[in-house]
Amino acid sequence: MSAGESSGSVVRRMLLGSHLRRLREARGITREAAGYSIRASESKISRMELGRVSFKTRDVEDLLTLYGITDEMERTSLVSLAKEANVAGWWHSYSDVLPSWFPTYVGLEGAAHLIRSYEVQFVHGLLQTEAYAHAVVARGMKGASAADIDRRVALRLERQKYLVSENAPEFHIVLDEAALRRPYGDREVMRGQLQHLIDVSERPNVRLQVMPFSFGGHSGESGSFTILSFPESDLSDVVYLEQLTSALYLDKREDVGQYEGALKQLQTDSPGPAESRDLLRGLLQLS
Repeated sequence: MSAGESSGSVVRRMLLGSHLRRLREARGITREAAGYSIRASESKISRMELGRVSFKTRDVEDLLTLYGITDEMERTSLVSLAKEANVAGWWHSYSDVLPSWFPTYVGLEGAAHLIRSYEVQFVHGLLQTEAYAHAVVARGMKGASAADIDRRVALRLERQKYLVSENAPEFHIVLDEAALRRPYGDREVMRGQLQHLIDVSERPNVRLQVMPFSFGGHSGESGSFTILSFPESDLSDVVYLEQLTSALYLDKREDVGQYEGALKQLQTDSPGPAESRDLLRGLLQLS
């Protein structure tokens, strides 16, 4: 199965969840009442409507009955969508070395047509070299076996294939200078990473900017974040915020708008792609 097909299953979950939410709201039915009808909690209905969980055929059928959907063609179409949405993603085989919240992000990332991000701690995973990724993962997974570290790095490299695929997304990234100066691995690892950033920044679908120390305080004060946008008009943008023991996925318009505003300001305040490339070359010469 290709990455596109398996990422599509995440989008199908989101589309089905969004459709079920609209049907429920049109009938004036609460999430609590919907949950009761399928022997589930209100929070389970919420997760279903956000596309965060897989769908049981029986649950979808019961909800459609509750929402008054009797047309057989419509019911069959939505139940088929539920079955397609349950296809495991290619990353499923890495679940033993992934935090529980991360597979959802990998699916969303692989389905997005525009990825916008700000990073301050280290280079974004889509732009890491294998050696740099190994140093980052090894530091973050202290006590893990060499095999588990290698598998996590392999997943990161697999994700990067999407960035150079035929249907590659637009990737707009602002890297804080701190992420470029903080050493992961030895001098050669860092030099290799800086050269890779220079090279990848030349790709037509990549817009890479560096927020320099010299600018001072800026709009990225809340830390790293990623905004994912999808080609399907039914799907709202999602902001991904990674935390130490969990992650947040924000899709309320007002929340997304705040992060979009912060990123636009970061892009405005940072040197442009060509100047940022010069900054990277300067750091490479100093390293």
